[in-house]
Amino acid sequence: MKLRRWLRDRRVPAATFAIALAAGVAQLLLWWFGPAPRSSDFVGPPRSGYTLTDARMTEYDAEGRPSFHLQSPHLERREGDDSLYLNAPTFQLPSNQVGVPDWKGQSLYGWVNKDGSQLKLQGPVEMNRTAFGDTPATHMQTADVTAWPKQNRLETAAPAQMVQGGTRISGVGMRADLNDKHLELLDDVHATFPPRQR
Repeated sequence: MKLRRWLRDRRVPAATFAIALAAGVAQLLLWWFGPAPRSSDFVGPPRSGYTLTDARMTEYDAEGRPSFHLQSPHLERREGDDSLYLNAPTFQLPSNQVGVPDWKGQSLYGWVNKDGSQLKLQGPVEMNRTAFGDTPATHMQTADVTAWPKQNRLETAAPAQMVQGGTRISGVGMRADLNDKHLELLDDVHATFPPRQR
C-alpha cells in the first residue's frame, strides 16, 4: 500500500518534468529547423539629418574660391541622399573676376546635391547684376533653373527674359555661361536693341 501511494505521489512531478522536457526539445527543434525570421521591408518616410532656420552657407571650388553663397529661412538636410532642400533661398554667384560684380538672385525653392556641384532653383527665379564699366545693370527673369556653380553655368527649359540697359531679349529655354558672358536662347526668341549712338 505504501509503495502504491509513493508511486502515485511521484507520478505528478514526473509527468510535469516529462512535459517540460518535451516542450524544451520541441522549441530547440523549431529554432534549428524552422524558417529564418522575416526582415521588415518597410523603410518609412525620409528623415531629416538636420533642419536649420535662417541658414547661410558658402560652397568653394577646388582652388578655394567661393562658387556660390546661399541664404534660406529654412534648410533641411536628408539622411538618404545628403542633399540640401531650401525654402525661399537668396543666392549669390561670385564672378571671381576683378571689377565684375556678382550675380544675385532669389527663387521659391532650392536644392543642392551632396557635393555642391549642382544647384536647382525651383519656381520663379530672378537674377540681377549691377552695372560695371560700360556694361549696364542686368536683370534676368525665368523659372526652374539648373545651375553648375563651380563652372558658373546655368540652364532652363522655361521662358526667360533678360533686360540689360535698353536691350531686351526673351525666349523659351536658355543656357548661360557666366564666365564668358555667353547667353543662348533656344526657341521663340525676340529681341529689342536700342539704337547705337553715333
